[in-house]
Amino acid sequence: MKQSITKAAKGLWNSFPMIFGTILLISLISAIIPKTFYTTIFNGRIFLDSLIGSTIGSISAGHPMTSYIFGGEMLSQGVSLLAVTAFLVSWVTVGLIQLPAESAILGKKFAILRNVTAFILSIVVAIITTLIVGLLI
Repeated sequence: MKQSITKAAKGLWNSFPMIFGTILLISLISAIIPKTFYTTIFNGRIFLDSLIGSTIGSISAGHPMTSYIFGGEMLSQGVSLLAVTAFLVSWVTVGLIQLPAESAILGKKFAILRNVTAFILSIVVAIITTLIVGLLI
């Protein structure tokens, strides 16, 4: 048991520089891309908006706590629920920025498979969410 804890702690310590660098890169990209950029690219096309939302969310990467505020702002500026949902789900679950670090820690095949699956499911979740909300309203 003690050996397992020591090995896990050592692995975490060795991966800390990659994790820290990834967080810094995500913060830099979030600061460079203005929030108004997102509202100009969504034009109300259902499939294309969800695909664009998932793609940009995958590249941007963000924190779940800020996603609620950001999503509310996007909705108030007229971006469709489908696009916002696809964007936010992929923003939190897909991590193209983190892919090199994730590949090094968890393995390249697993990291790529997880990101591709999360990307596809972000579109599926957006569609299902929009359908459910449409039924409730």
